[in-house]
Amino acid sequence: MHRSSFWISHAGNRSAENIVFDTLSRQERHYIVIAALLALFLGAMDALIISAAMPTIVAELGGIQLYSWVYSAYFLARAVSLPVFGKLADLFSTRRIFLFSVTVFLLSSAAAGAAPSMVFLVGARVFQGIGAGGIFALVYIILSDISLPGERGKTLSFASSVWGISSIIGPTLGGFIVTYMSWRWIFFINLPVGCLCLAGIGFFLHDKQEKEKEVHLDLAGIVCLTGFIFSFLMLFIVGGRDYAWFSVEMGLLLALSVFFLVLFVFVEKRAKDPVLDLRFFARRDFGLGNSATFFSSFAIFSLFAYAPLFIQGALAKTPMQVGLAMLSLSLGWSCGSLVLGRFVDGAGGRTAAVAGGAMLLLSSVFLLFFSPDTSMVTCFFVFLLVGLGMGFVTLSTLLLVQASVPGVNLGVATSFHQFARTLGGTVGVGICGGIMTTGLIKNLTMSEARLPVAVTDQLRESMENIFRPEFQALLSVEGKNVLYNAVSQAMGAVFWIILVSSLLCLCSALLLKGHRMRRKHAVGES
Repeated sequence: MHRSSFWISHAGNRSAENIVFDTLSRQERHYIVIAALLALFLGAMDALIISAAMPTIVAELGGIQLYSWVYSAYFLARAVSLPVFGKLADLFSTRRIFLFSVTVFLLSSAAAGAAPSMVFLVGARVFQGIGAGGIFALVYIILSDISLPGERGKTLSFASSVWGISSIIGPTLGGFIVTYMSWRWIFFINLPVGCLCLAGIGFFLHDKQEKEKEVHLDLAGIVCLTGFIFSFLMLFIVGGRDYAWFSVEMGLLLALSVFFLVLFVFVEKRAKDPVLDLRFFARRDFGLGNSATFFSSFAIFSLFAYAPLFIQGALAKTPMQVGLAMLSLSLGWSCGSLVLGRFVDGAGGRTAAVAGGAMLLLSSVFLLFFSPDTSMVTCFFVFLLVGLGMGFVTLSTLLLVQASVPGVNLGVATSFHQFARTLGGTVGVGICGGIMTTGLIKNLTMSEARLPVAVTDQLRESMENIFRPEFQALLSVEGKNVLYNAVSQAMGAVFWIILVSSLLCLCSALLLKGHRMRRKHAVGES
Protein backbone atom coordinates (compact mmCIF):
# COMPACT_ATOMS: atom_id res chain seq x y z
CA MET A 1 0.00 0.00 0.00
CA HIS A 2 1.33 3.41 -0.99
CA ARG A 3 1.87 5.65 1.98
CA SER A 4 2.40 9.40 1.82
CA SER A 5 4.49 11.23 4.38
CA PHE A 6 3.51 14.73 5.43
CA TRP A 7 3.85 17.30 8.17
CA ILE A 8 0.91 17.99 10.45
CA SER A 9 0.92 21.34 12.16
CA HIS A 10 -1.75 22.79 14.38
CA ALA A 11 -2.19 26.41 13.34
CA GLY A 12 -0.61 28.93 15.66
CA ASN A 13 2.72 29.43 17.36
CA ARG A 14 4.47 26.10 17.01
CA SER A 15 8.16 25.37 17.17
CA ALA A 16 9.75 22.86 14.84
CA GLU A 17 10.07 20.17 17.45
CA ASN A 18 6.30 20.20 18.06
CA ILE A 19 5.45 19.48 14.44
CA VAL A 20 4.60 15.82 14.13
CA PHE A 21 5.60 13.60 11.25
CA ASP A 22 2.79 11.31 10.21
CA THR A 23 2.50 8.42 7.79
CA LEU A 24 -1.22 8.03 7.16
CA SER A 25 -2.05 6.67 3.74
CA ARG A 26 -4.62 8.45 1.60
CA GLN A 27 -7.06 5.55 2.08
CA GLU A 28 -6.71 5.65 5.87
CA ARG A 29 -7.25 9.39 5.85
CA HIS A 30 -10.42 8.93 3.80
CA TYR A 31 -11.76 6.36 6.31
CA ILE A 32 -11.15 8.76 9.19
CA VAL A 33 -12.83 11.65 7.38
CA ILE A 34 -15.88 9.52 6.53
CA ALA A 35 -16.19 8.21 10.10
CA ALA A 36 -15.87 11.70 11.58
CA LEU A 37 -18.41 13.22 9.17
CA LEU A 38 -20.90 10.42 9.86
CA ALA A 39 -20.65 11.12 13.58
CA LEU A 40 -21.15 14.85 12.98
CA PHE A 41 -24.12 14.11 10.74
CA LEU A 42 -25.79 12.01 13.44
CA GLY A 43 -25.36 14.71 16.06
CA ALA A 44 -26.61 17.48 13.78
CA MET A 45 -29.54 15.47 12.45
CA ASP A 46 -30.73 14.40 15.89
CA ALA A 47 -31.73 17.97 16.70
CA LEU A 48 -34.00 18.02 13.62
CA ILE A 49 -35.26 14.51 12.98
CA ILE A 50 -37.35 14.42 16.15
CA SER A 51 -39.63 17.31 15.11
CA ALA A 52 -41.76 15.13 12.85
CA ALA A 53 -42.11 12.45 15.53
CA MET A 54 -43.08 14.58 18.54
CA PRO A 55 -46.87 14.48 18.07
CA THR A 56 -46.72 10.67 17.86
CA ILE A 57 -44.39 10.43 20.85
CA VAL A 58 -46.68 12.59 23.00
CA ALA A 59 -49.70 10.54 21.95
CA GLU A 60 -47.96 7.34 23.11
CA LEU A 61 -45.97 8.47 26.15
CA GLY A 62 -48.08 11.40 27.37
CA GLY A 63 -46.34 14.19 29.30
CA ILE A 64 -47.20 17.02 26.92
CA GLN A 65 -45.95 19.52 29.53
CA LEU A 66 -42.43 18.21 28.76
CA TYR A 67 -42.87 18.59 24.99
CA SER A 68 -40.40 21.47 24.57
CA TRP A 69 -37.85 19.89 26.90
CA VAL A 70 -37.25 17.02 24.49
CA TYR A 71 -35.58 19.69 22.32
CA SER A 72 -34.21 21.96 25.03
CA ALA A 73 -32.55 19.20 27.09
CA TYR A 74 -30.54 18.02 24.07
CA PHE A 75 -29.63 21.56 23.06
CA LEU A 76 -28.57 22.73 26.50
CA ALA A 77 -26.46 19.65 27.23
CA ARG A 78 -24.75 20.00 23.86
CA ALA A 79 -23.96 23.68 24.42
CA VAL A 80 -22.62 23.11 27.94
CA SER A 81 -20.39 20.20 26.98
CA LEU A 82 -18.83 21.77 23.86
CA PRO A 83 -16.15 23.94 25.53
CA VAL A 84 -15.49 21.27 28.16
CA PHE A 85 -14.70 18.59 25.58
CA GLY A 86 -12.57 21.07 23.65
CA LYS A 87 -10.33 21.55 26.68
CA LEU A 88 -10.22 17.82 27.41
CA ALA A 89 -9.04 17.19 23.85
CA ASP A 90 -6.02 19.42 24.50
CA LEU A 91 -5.16 17.52 27.67
CA PHE A 92 -5.95 13.88 26.88
CA SER A 93 -6.04 11.48 23.94
CA THR A 94 -8.25 12.92 21.19
CA ARG A 95 -8.99 9.41 19.92
CA ARG A 96 -10.19 8.13 23.31
CA ILE A 97 -12.33 11.17 24.04
CA PHE A 98 -13.96 10.95 20.61
CA LEU A 99 -14.69 7.25 21.07
CA PHE A 100 -16.13 8.03 24.51
CA SER A 101 -18.36 10.79 23.07
CA VAL A 102 -19.72 8.57 20.29
CA THR A 103 -20.31 5.73 22.78
CA VAL A 104 -22.27 8.03 25.12
CA PHE A 105 -24.31 9.25 22.15
CA LEU A 106 -25.11 5.71 21.00
CA LEU A 107 -26.01 4.37 24.46
CA SER A 108 -28.29 7.32 25.12
CA SER A 109 -29.84 6.89 21.65
CA ALA A 110 -30.70 3.30 22.54
CA ALA A 111 -32.16 4.49 25.86
CA ALA A 112 -34.23 7.19 24.10
CA GLY A 113 -35.57 4.65 21.62
CA ALA A 114 -36.64 2.37 24.47
CA ALA A 115 -38.06 5.22 26.62
CA PRO A 116 -41.13 4.10 28.63
CA SER A 117 -42.08 7.67 29.61
CA MET A 118 -41.53 11.28 28.63
CA VAL A 119 -39.39 11.93 31.73
CA PHE A 120 -37.11 9.04 30.76
CA LEU A 121 -36.90 10.36 27.19
CA VAL A 122 -35.88 13.84 28.37
CA GLY A 123 -33.18 12.29 30.57
CA ALA A 124 -31.87 10.26 27.64
CA ARG A 125 -31.81 13.41 25.51
CA VAL A 126 -29.56 15.08 28.09
CA PHE A 127 -26.93 12.36 27.62
CA GLN A 128 -27.42 12.46 23.86
CA GLY A 129 -26.61 16.17 24.01
CA ILE A 130 -23.46 15.51 26.06
CA GLY A 131 -22.27 12.97 23.52
CA ALA A 132 -23.14 15.30 20.63
CA GLY A 133 -21.19 18.14 22.29
CA GLY A 134 -18.10 15.94 22.36
CA ILE A 135 -18.64 14.92 18.75
CA PHE A 136 -19.06 18.50 17.53
CA ALA A 137 -15.93 19.65 19.33
CA LEU A 138 -13.71 16.73 18.32
CA VAL A 139 -14.71 16.22 14.68
CA TYR A 140 -13.18 19.55 13.66
CA ILE A 141 -10.08 18.86 15.75
CA ILE A 142 -9.56 15.44 14.16
CA LEU A 143 -10.09 16.79 10.63
CA SER A 144 -7.64 19.62 11.33
CA ASP A 145 -5.08 17.12 12.62
CA ILE A 146 -5.15 14.81 9.60
CA SER A 147 -5.35 17.52 6.91
CA LEU A 148 -2.50 17.72 4.43
CA PRO A 149 -0.51 20.98 4.34
CA GLY A 150 -2.58 23.65 2.62
CA GLU A 151 -5.74 21.52 2.62
CA ARG A 152 -7.22 22.19 6.06
CA GLY A 153 -9.88 24.50 4.62
CA LYS A 154 -10.88 21.93 2.02
CA THR A 155 -11.16 19.17 4.63
CA LEU A 156 -13.10 21.29 7.11
CA SER A 157 -15.47 22.46 4.37
CA PHE A 158 -16.90 18.93 4.26
CA ALA A 159 -17.78 19.20 7.96
CA SER A 160 -19.36 22.62 7.49
CA SER A 161 -21.52 21.33 4.64
CA VAL A 162 -22.82 18.50 6.85
CA TRP A 163 -24.89 21.06 8.78
CA GLY A 164 -26.76 22.08 5.67
CA ILE A 165 -27.20 18.49 4.51
CA SER A 166 -28.57 17.38 7.89
CA SER A 167 -31.14 20.19 7.86
CA ILE A 168 -32.40 18.86 4.53
CA ILE A 169 -32.46 15.16 5.38
CA GLY A 170 -33.40 15.31 9.08
CA PRO A 171 -37.07 16.40 8.99
CA THR A 172 -37.77 14.36 5.83
CA LEU A 173 -36.25 11.20 7.29
CA GLY A 174 -38.12 11.74 10.55
CA GLY A 175 -41.43 11.98 8.70
CA PHE A 176 -40.66 8.82 6.70
CA ILE A 177 -39.75 6.80 9.80
CA VAL A 178 -42.83 7.90 11.72
CA THR A 179 -45.08 7.12 8.73
CA TYR A 180 -43.73 3.69 7.85
CA MET A 181 -42.00 2.50 11.04
CA SER A 182 -42.10 3.16 14.78
CA TRP A 183 -41.01 6.57 16.10
CA ARG A 184 -38.44 4.71 18.19
CA TRP A 185 -36.39 4.10 15.06
CA ILE A 186 -35.46 7.78 14.83
CA PHE A 187 -33.13 6.91 17.72
CA PHE A 188 -32.34 3.27 16.92
CA ILE A 189 -31.14 4.24 13.43
CA ASN A 190 -28.15 5.94 15.10
CA LEU A 191 -26.78 2.60 16.32
CA PRO A 192 -25.55 0.93 13.09
CA VAL A 193 -24.22 4.20 11.66
CA GLY A 194 -22.56 5.07 14.98
CA CYS A 195 -20.85 1.69 15.09
CA LEU A 196 -19.28 2.43 11.70
CA CYS A 197 -17.96 5.69 13.17
CA LEU A 198 -16.46 3.84 16.12
CA ALA A 199 -14.80 1.33 13.80
CA GLY A 200 -13.37 3.99 11.49
CA ILE A 201 -11.90 6.07 14.30
CA GLY A 202 -10.89 3.10 16.45
CA PHE A 203 -8.95 1.31 13.72
CA PHE A 204 -7.42 4.15 11.72
CA LEU A 205 -6.94 7.17 13.99
CA HIS A 206 -3.90 7.23 16.23
CA ASP A 207 -2.76 10.07 18.45
CA LYS A 208 0.43 11.45 16.97
CA GLN A 209 0.88 14.50 19.16
CA GLU A 210 2.21 13.91 22.65
CA LYS A 211 0.10 15.43 25.43
CA GLU A 212 1.48 16.96 28.57
CA LYS A 213 2.23 14.26 31.13
CA GLU A 214 1.25 16.49 34.05
CA VAL A 215 -2.41 17.48 33.77
CA HIS A 216 -4.08 20.26 35.76
CA LEU A 217 -7.80 19.96 35.10
CA ASP A 218 -9.57 23.23 35.89
CA LEU A 219 -12.64 21.76 37.62
CA ALA A 220 -13.67 25.06 39.22
CA GLY A 221 -13.54 26.76 35.83
CA ILE A 222 -15.60 23.98 34.25
CA VAL A 223 -18.28 24.27 36.95
CA CYS A 224 -18.48 28.08 36.63
CA LEU A 225 -18.54 27.97 32.83
CA THR A 226 -21.24 25.30 32.87
CA GLY A 227 -23.33 27.35 35.30
CA PHE A 228 -23.02 30.46 33.14
CA ILE A 229 -23.86 28.70 29.87
CA PHE A 230 -26.84 26.90 31.40
CA SER A 231 -28.40 29.94 33.08
CA PHE A 232 -27.68 32.30 30.17
CA LEU A 233 -29.15 30.01 27.51
CA MET A 234 -32.16 29.29 29.71
CA LEU A 235 -32.97 33.01 29.50
CA PHE A 236 -33.61 32.68 25.78
CA ILE A 237 -35.18 29.23 25.88
CA VAL A 238 -37.92 30.03 28.43
CA GLY A 239 -38.07 33.83 27.99
CA GLY A 240 -41.30 35.02 26.38
CA ARG A 241 -42.63 31.45 26.30
CA ASP A 242 -42.74 30.01 29.82
CA TYR A 243 -42.09 33.30 31.64
CA ALA A 244 -42.58 36.95 30.71
CA TRP A 245 -39.34 38.72 29.79
CA PHE A 246 -39.60 41.08 32.76
CA SER A 247 -40.77 38.51 35.32
CA VAL A 248 -39.10 37.70 38.64
CA GLU A 249 -38.01 34.30 37.30
CA MET A 250 -36.20 35.89 34.36
CA GLY A 251 -34.54 38.38 36.69
CA LEU A 252 -33.23 35.53 38.83
CA LEU A 253 -31.86 33.73 35.76
CA LEU A 254 -30.12 36.91 34.62
CA ALA A 255 -28.62 37.45 38.09
CA LEU A 256 -27.44 33.82 38.15
CA SER A 257 -25.82 34.24 34.72
CA VAL A 258 -23.96 37.36 35.83
CA PHE A 259 -22.86 35.66 39.06
CA PHE A 260 -21.39 32.64 37.27
CA LEU A 261 -19.74 34.84 34.62
CA VAL A 262 -18.01 37.02 37.20
CA LEU A 263 -16.97 33.96 39.20
CA PHE A 264 -15.67 32.29 36.03
CA VAL A 265 -13.47 35.29 35.17
CA PHE A 266 -12.16 35.37 38.75
CA VAL A 267 -11.36 31.63 38.74
CA GLU A 268 -9.75 31.61 35.27
CA LYS A 269 -7.34 34.42 36.12
CA ARG A 270 -5.96 32.29 38.94
CA ALA A 271 -6.12 28.84 37.33
CA LYS A 272 -2.83 27.09 36.51
CA ASP A 273 -4.27 25.67 33.28
CA PRO A 274 -7.61 27.47 32.64
CA VAL A 275 -10.38 25.77 30.71
CA LEU A 276 -10.50 28.95 28.58
CA ASP A 277 -7.51 31.26 28.67
CA LEU A 278 -9.07 34.74 28.73
CA ARG A 279 -5.93 36.17 27.14
CA PHE A 280 -7.04 34.57 23.87
CA PHE A 281 -9.65 37.30 23.53
CA ALA A 282 -6.85 39.86 23.27
CA ARG A 283 -5.87 38.17 20.00
CA ARG A 284 -7.76 39.98 17.27
CA ASP A 285 -8.58 36.97 15.10
CA PHE A 286 -9.78 34.90 18.07
CA GLY A 287 -12.13 37.52 19.46
CA LEU A 288 -13.40 38.91 16.16
CA GLY A 289 -13.57 35.50 14.46
CA ASN A 290 -15.87 34.21 17.18
CA SER A 291 -17.81 37.49 17.11
CA ALA A 292 -18.41 37.15 13.36
CA THR A 293 -19.67 33.57 13.65
CA PHE A 294 -21.90 34.58 16.60
CA PHE A 295 -23.64 37.30 14.58
CA SER A 296 -23.88 35.20 11.41
CA SER A 297 -25.48 32.38 13.42
CA PHE A 298 -27.80 34.91 15.08
CA ALA A 299 -29.01 35.90 11.61
CA ILE A 300 -29.34 32.55 9.86
CA PHE A 301 -30.89 30.58 12.73
CA SER A 302 -33.44 33.34 13.27
CA LEU A 303 -34.30 32.99 9.60
CA PHE A 304 -34.45 29.19 9.88
CA ALA A 305 -36.87 29.55 12.78
CA TYR A 306 -39.23 32.25 11.50
CA ALA A 307 -39.03 32.27 7.70
CA PRO A 308 -41.48 29.31 7.57
CA LEU A 309 -43.91 31.39 9.63
CA PHE A 310 -43.61 34.23 7.09
CA ILE A 311 -43.96 32.00 4.03
CA GLN A 312 -46.99 30.10 5.32
CA GLY A 313 -48.49 32.82 7.50
CA ALA A 314 -47.97 35.87 5.26
CA LEU A 315 -47.57 34.43 1.76
CA ALA A 316 -50.23 31.70 2.29
CA LYS A 317 -48.00 29.02 0.76
CA THR A 318 -48.22 25.27 1.29
CA PRO A 319 -45.90 23.25 3.58
CA MET A 320 -44.26 21.83 0.44
CA GLN A 321 -43.43 25.34 -0.78
CA VAL A 322 -42.10 26.22 2.66
CA GLY A 323 -39.83 23.19 2.47
CA LEU A 324 -38.49 24.20 -0.94
CA ALA A 325 -37.71 27.72 0.24
CA MET A 326 -35.91 26.46 3.33
CA LEU A 327 -34.06 23.96 1.14
CA SER A 328 -32.35 26.88 -0.58
CA LEU A 329 -31.08 28.13 2.79
CA SER A 330 -29.54 24.74 3.57
CA LEU A 331 -28.14 24.26 0.06
CA GLY A 332 -26.57 27.70 0.15
CA TRP A 333 -24.83 26.91 3.45
CA SER A 334 -23.48 23.58 2.16
CA CYS A 335 -22.41 24.94 -1.22
CA GLY A 336 -20.82 28.02 0.33
CA SER A 337 -18.61 25.87 2.55
CA LEU A 338 -17.70 23.44 -0.22
CA VAL A 339 -16.88 26.16 -2.75
CA LEU A 340 -14.82 28.14 -0.27
CA GLY A 341 -13.00 24.98 0.82
CA ARG A 342 -11.53 24.65 -2.68
CA PHE A 343 -9.48 27.84 -2.40
CA VAL A 344 -9.55 29.24 1.15
CA ASP A 345 -6.14 27.73 2.00
CA GLY A 346 -4.58 29.76 -0.76
CA ALA A 347 -6.62 32.90 -0.15
CA GLY A 348 -6.87 35.20 2.81
CA GLY A 349 -9.26 33.94 5.47
CA ARG A 350 -10.17 37.55 6.19
CA THR A 351 -11.14 38.10 2.54
CA ALA A 352 -13.45 35.09 2.64
CA ALA A 353 -15.03 36.22 5.93
CA VAL A 354 -15.63 39.72 4.53
CA ALA A 355 -17.19 38.25 1.39
CA GLY A 356 -19.50 36.09 3.53
CA GLY A 357 -20.46 39.02 5.74
CA ALA A 358 -21.19 41.13 2.65
CA MET A 359 -23.49 38.42 1.23
CA LEU A 360 -25.34 38.21 4.55
CA LEU A 361 -25.78 41.99 4.67
CA LEU A 362 -26.93 42.23 1.05
CA SER A 363 -29.49 39.45 1.50
CA SER A 364 -30.68 41.07 4.74
CA VAL A 365 -31.38 44.30 2.84
CA PHE A 366 -33.48 42.31 0.37
CA LEU A 367 -35.45 40.83 3.30
CA LEU A 368 -36.65 44.32 4.26
CA PHE A 369 -38.64 44.48 1.01
CA PHE A 370 -40.50 41.22 1.65
CA SER A 371 -44.30 41.58 1.74
CA PRO A 372 -47.43 39.43 1.19
CA ASP A 373 -46.82 39.97 -2.56
CA THR A 374 -43.25 38.54 -2.54
CA SER A 375 -42.81 35.63 -4.95
CA MET A 376 -41.40 32.25 -4.00
CA VAL A 377 -38.65 32.68 -6.61
CA THR A 378 -37.48 35.80 -4.77
CA CYS A 379 -37.54 33.96 -1.44
CA PHE A 380 -35.54 31.09 -2.91
CA PHE A 381 -32.70 33.25 -4.25
CA VAL A 382 -32.51 35.54 -1.22
CA PHE A 383 -32.35 32.55 1.14
CA LEU A 384 -29.73 30.95 -1.11
CA LEU A 385 -27.58 34.08 -0.77
CA VAL A 386 -28.01 34.01 3.03
CA GLY A 387 -26.85 30.38 3.10
CA LEU A 388 -23.83 31.11 0.90
CA GLY A 389 -22.79 33.92 3.22
CA MET A 390 -23.12 31.68 6.26
CA GLY A 391 -21.02 28.97 4.60
CA PHE A 392 -18.24 31.48 3.88
CA VAL A 393 -18.26 33.04 7.36
CA THR A 394 -18.31 29.82 9.40
CA LEU A 395 -15.46 28.10 7.56
CA SER A 396 -13.15 31.11 7.18
CA THR A 397 -13.56 32.25 10.81
CA LEU A 398 -12.96 28.70 12.08
CA LEU A 399 -9.63 28.60 10.25
CA LEU A 400 -8.66 32.05 11.52
CA VAL A 401 -9.62 31.25 15.12
CA GLN A 402 -7.58 28.03 14.96
CA ALA A 403 -4.63 29.94 13.49
CA SER A 404 -4.75 32.57 16.25
CA VAL A 405 -3.73 30.28 19.13
CA PRO A 406 -0.84 27.87 19.80
CA GLY A 407 -1.34 24.38 18.42
CA VAL A 408 -1.63 22.87 21.92
CA ASN A 409 -4.84 24.91 22.34
CA LEU A 410 -6.45 23.73 19.10
CA GLY A 411 -9.24 21.95 21.00
CA VAL A 412 -10.22 25.03 23.00
CA ALA A 413 -10.17 27.27 19.92
CA THR A 414 -12.21 24.86 17.80
CA SER A 415 -14.82 24.07 20.44
CA PHE A 416 -15.26 27.72 21.42
CA HIS A 417 -15.94 28.60 17.79
CA GLN A 418 -18.66 25.93 17.75
CA PHE A 419 -19.98 27.28 21.03
CA ALA A 420 -20.09 30.86 19.66
CA ARG A 421 -22.20 29.57 16.79
CA THR A 422 -24.53 27.73 19.18
CA LEU A 423 -24.80 30.78 21.42
CA GLY A 424 -25.57 33.09 18.49
CA GLY A 425 -28.33 30.83 17.22
CA THR A 426 -29.94 30.49 20.64
CA VAL A 427 -29.87 34.21 21.43
CA GLY A 428 -31.12 35.09 17.94
CA VAL A 429 -34.06 32.70 18.01
CA GLY A 430 -34.96 33.81 21.55
CA ILE A 431 -34.86 37.54 20.84
CA CYS A 432 -36.57 37.33 17.45
CA GLY A 433 -39.20 34.97 18.87
CA GLY A 434 -40.10 37.45 21.59
CA ILE A 435 -40.29 40.34 19.12
CA MET A 436 -42.26 38.28 16.62
CA THR A 437 -44.81 37.19 19.22
CA THR A 438 -45.22 40.68 20.68
CA GLY A 439 -45.53 42.29 17.25
CA LEU A 440 -47.99 39.74 15.93
CA ILE A 441 -50.29 39.93 18.96
CA LYS A 442 -50.14 43.74 18.89
CA ASN A 443 -51.08 43.84 15.19
CA LEU A 444 -53.90 41.36 15.68
CA THR A 445 -55.23 43.16 18.74
CA MET A 446 -55.66 46.27 16.63
CA SER A 447 -57.76 44.15 14.25
CA GLU A 448 -59.69 42.06 16.77
CA ALA A 449 -63.00 43.46 15.55
CA ARG A 450 -62.47 41.53 12.33
CA LEU A 451 -61.14 38.33 13.92
CA PRO A 452 -62.91 35.73 16.11
CA VAL A 453 -61.84 35.75 19.75
CA ALA A 454 -60.83 32.08 19.43
CA VAL A 455 -58.28 33.06 16.78
CA THR A 456 -56.45 35.65 18.86
CA ASP A 457 -56.57 33.38 21.91
CA GLN A 458 -54.91 30.53 20.00
CA LEU A 459 -52.19 32.83 18.67
CA ARG A 460 -51.47 34.16 22.13
CA GLU A 461 -51.03 30.56 23.24
CA SER A 462 -48.66 29.63 20.40
CA MET A 463 -47.67 31.19 17.06
CA GLU A 464 -47.30 27.71 15.61
CA ASN A 465 -51.12 27.46 15.53
CA ILE A 466 -50.94 29.40 12.26
CA PHE A 467 -49.84 26.15 10.62
CA ARG A 468 -52.74 24.07 11.96
CA PRO A 469 -55.62 23.30 9.54
CA GLU A 470 -58.22 23.65 12.30
CA PHE A 471 -56.92 27.16 12.98
CA GLN A 472 -57.09 28.12 9.32
CA ALA A 473 -60.68 26.86 9.18
CA LEU A 474 -61.69 29.53 11.73
CA LEU A 475 -60.68 32.35 9.39
CA SER A 476 -62.83 34.07 6.82
CA VAL A 477 -61.32 35.52 3.65
CA GLU A 478 -61.12 38.92 5.36
CA GLY A 479 -59.64 37.32 8.48
CA LYS A 480 -56.95 35.61 6.45
CA ASN A 481 -55.93 38.91 4.85
CA VAL A 482 -55.75 40.50 8.29
CA LEU A 483 -53.55 37.63 9.50
CA TYR A 484 -51.26 37.75 6.46
CA ASN A 485 -50.64 41.47 6.91
CA ALA A 486 -50.12 41.09 10.68
CA VAL A 487 -47.52 38.34 10.15
CA SER A 488 -45.76 40.35 7.44
CA GLN A 489 -45.55 43.45 9.66
CA ALA A 490 -44.31 41.44 12.65
CA MET A 491 -41.65 39.78 10.49
CA GLY A 492 -40.53 43.21 9.34
CA ALA A 493 -39.13 43.85 12.83
CA VAL A 494 -37.37 40.46 12.76
CA PHE A 495 -35.83 41.27 9.36
CA TRP A 496 -34.47 44.54 10.75
CA ILE A 497 -32.82 42.65 13.62
CA ILE A 498 -31.31 40.19 11.14
CA LEU A 499 -29.98 43.17 9.16
CA VAL A 500 -28.30 44.65 12.25
CA SER A 501 -26.79 41.27 13.14
CA SER A 502 -25.47 40.85 9.58
CA LEU A 503 -23.96 44.34 9.71
CA LEU A 504 -22.17 43.49 12.98
CA CYS A 505 -20.91 40.27 11.37
CA LEU A 506 -19.46 42.23 8.45
CA CYS A 507 -17.87 44.80 10.78
CA SER A 508 -16.24 41.97 12.78
CA ALA A 509 -14.91 40.44 9.56
CA LEU A 510 -13.52 43.77 8.33
CA LEU A 511 -11.57 44.19 11.58
CA LEU A 512 -9.95 40.75 11.34
CA LYS A 513 -6.21 40.67 10.92
CA GLY A 514 -6.06 37.46 8.93
CA HIS A 515 -3.21 35.53 7.33
CA ARG A 516 -2.77 33.61 4.14
CA MET A 517 -3.89 30.21 5.28
CA ARG A 518 -1.64 28.06 3.10
CA ARG A 519 1.60 29.43 4.50
CA LYS A 520 0.45 29.20 8.10
CA HIS A 521 -0.79 25.64 7.84
CA ALA A 522 2.31 24.48 6.08
CA VAL A 523 4.93 25.80 8.42
CA GLY A 524 3.06 26.74 11.58
CA GLU A 525 4.20 30.34 11.66
CA SER A 526 2.97 32.81 14.18
